[in-house]
Amino acid sequence: MKKLLITLNVIASISCIGLAAKFIALPFLATRIYQEDYKTLVFQCDNVMQNHLIAKNKVSVDKSDESIKQLHAAEIGLLSCNDYDAMRKKLISWGLTENDLAQIGLEAIEEKANDVRTFVKTHEIKY
Repeated sequence: MKKLLITLNVIASISCIGLAAKFIALPFLATRIYQEDYKTLVFQCDNVMQNHLIAKNKVSVDKSDESIKQLHAAEIGLLSCNDYDAMRKKLISWGLTENDLAQIGLEAIEEKANDVRTFVKTHEIKY
């Protein structure tokens, strides 16, 4: 009976260590390892999406060859968002939450915004 209790205590201890590693250590490590790369990808993808929206709106107003070329270039630029998406999925698999990623994304945009005007331009969507 005593061996059974010791075995169960060892299993419970190993389980607690495993859970702590999964829910505390892995997200912490992932944040420390990938945070700067993720911030760069967030900012790049945000800029590419903004440029795409501007090019798309320009085509709806002026369907010239030049505006269509700019739209196609902006669409190709959206491929860089694939790296952002892959990194996002990797960080979620390491245990970060949507809120953790949103916080890092906001930090990225705030760090890259040199002044209030740039910050507003980054967040502004024109219809």
